[in-house]
Amino acid sequence: MSWIQKLYETSAEIDKLQSNNAERPWPVSHMEKKAHVEVTIGIDGKFRRVRSLGFDESVTIIPVTESSANRTNTDAPHPLCEELSYCAVDLPNRKEKRFQMMIGLLDCWADSEAFSHPKVRAVRDYLKNDGQLYKALSESGLLPFKTVSSKGKKTPVEDRKVFVRWRIEEPGNTCSGTWEDASLIESWIDCDASQNAPAQESQPFCMFSARPVRIAKGHHRFLRTSDDGAKLISSNDSEGFTFRGRFTDGKDDAGKQGCTVGYAESQKAHNTLRWLIRRQGYHKVDDEFARCFVAWAVSCKPIPDPCANSWDFLGPEFQTNDSPSSQSGDVGQSFALRFNKKLAGYKASITDTEDIVVMGLDSATPGRMAITFYRELTGSEFLERIEKWHSDFAWLQNYGKRKDKDTNKEIRIIFEGAPAPKDIAWCAYGKRVGEKGELKVDTKLLNATVERLLPSIIDGRPVPRDLVEQCVRRASNRAGLEPWEFEKCLGIACALYKGFYNERRYSMALEEDRSSRDYLYGRLLAVADQIESLALQLADENRGTTATRLMQRFSDRPFSTWKNIEGALKPYKDRIRARYRGLLDGYEELLDVIHSRILAANYITDTRLTGEYLLGYHCQRQWFRDHKREKGKWISKSEGDDEGAQSGNPNE
Repeated sequence: MSWIQKLYETSAEIDKLQSNNAERPWPVSHMEKKAHVEVTIGIDGKFRRVRSLGFDESVTIIPVTESSANRTNTDAPHPLCEELSYCAVDLPNRKEKRFQMMIGLLDCWADSEAFSHPKVRAVRDYLKNDGQLYKALSESGLLPFKTVSSKGKKTPVEDRKVFVRWRIEEPGNTCSGTWEDASLIESWIDCDASQNAPAQESQPFCMFSARPVRIAKGHHRFLRTSDDGAKLISSNDSEGFTFRGRFTDGKDDAGKQGCTVGYAESQKAHNTLRWLIRRQGYHKVDDEFARCFVAWAVSCKPIPDPCANSWDFLGPEFQTNDSPSSQSGDVGQSFALRFNKKLAGYKASITDTEDIVVMGLDSATPGRMAITFYRELTGSEFLERIEKWHSDFAWLQNYGKRKDKDTNKEIRIIFEGAPAPKDIAWCAYGKRVGEKGELKVDTKLLNATVERLLPSIIDGRPVPRDLVEQCVRRASNRAGLEPWEFEKCLGIACALYKGFYNERRYSMALEEDRSSRDYLYGRLLAVADQIESLALQLADENRGTTATRLMQRFSDRPFSTWKNIEGALKPYKDRIRARYRGLLDGYEELLDVIHSRILAANYITDTRLTGEYLLGYHCQRQWFRDHKREKGKWISKSEGDDEGAQSGNPNE
């Protein structure tokens, strides 16, 4: 029961925050519901007007009973806001039982000496004395009713299922909505508690708060999405628990032989979990049974998202749109400075003994939910592991262009850091779907991959080897990817390989002294790609190079494939020699140096290359962007003057 204890403690911290009701978890004995229409009456119970609600304003906090919050096939009514089948006395073919049950609840609440409220009395008087609700909606042209989604799609709603919320206008009272009135909300919480208070002599025992309280017979749904019916704590029905044969009491007896949980404690814990998921949980709302991952501090202090890439981790105040050369030239120092500065901000607010919880939820069926991942860490442990993930798996990432949420302008996302778990899943398992042929990942596969990577982030375990190899294979298939897709896959694959073999201490800058076979072959491929790309640029041709087309084959059989690539370079070398002879001399000199190191190490074999060749390829290619050929030698751009950049040098 540790998870429910932590959530209950978090709910107490949320109560201390200075935020309005819309930004808080649901109150006890309340839930959110999307209303279709809003009926306005006076404090005297007389009808005034009715209007349809748009998509953005339809979400309403309503009072509920324990039975109505968990109703499926029962007729248990909500005590105030309801469907027309409960509150419209003139609805054709209505169930009389539903109307009488709702009026009984309203009478009990409105006639209570301690918990009565004028707005409740106004609604009760209108329904009992006037009650021509169906007629009012029909005459206003709202029936038959159609809901409008956020995308403008209209869906018809049965008349009996049209949901009504109330607005009661009173002179001198600016708070007319029942969902906005804090006094009305507190009134129902107290009224519901008094009606269901257990007898003093037979108060059951809550096993997690260790107090004799009202025990919950049903627990909240709608944890991940508004239509999520799965529960973390549930039983079958009044005939017995899920584990039949072990318990003789049922749901109606509050499961006294099982694990008993207090009603208020359960409500606060579940409402807090729902609040956390909506604020910072990672989940897919378009999946029928969506996995969800959420991390939070019990004290409600902000913490870094363990499922974010380094760009999102840094946030707008530390993000920069530097060019690739300006970022890679300092071997990741600018990223390290910004990352450490951001992390220092978290360390200043999160103490070493702070309670941090990371939780994963999943459901195999619509009715049952399980905790698939759960970790409790101290603040120092959590930040240390987040730092280790982003530093061990840091590499130059090129995510292409995307629209900025604030300015709506396209920005180029280039950063040095770790990819997000969902980016790794995209790189490993993306398939072409849709009209534009974009790479997409099956939702269940995406969520499963994120769950597999969480122990690597939170516990510091090695990344699954098959994910590393799959990303390397996808990045090697350059001919099957769009240019921006290849750049993104290449950065992710390099980051995974570097982090998986962290003991080898790979650098983001070109390691000219590294003489391993795979690294050198990667450098050869980058040089060949650079020579042909330059030659095609001189001829104003826009097509892929031989190295691009044969990259997959090169990774499988490097020695034999290199002969084909090298042979195809001759006409391109001649084209460069005619214009920039000194530059070609530099390229050939570089090829000779790399070849001599491969020969010296006796690595002339045709066995398959590991992901290390991608590191050599990426670093060598980046090296070309940071250097230029002048006076018979390669020099860094930062060492030269600005004249080279303005002279039309093709190596720029």
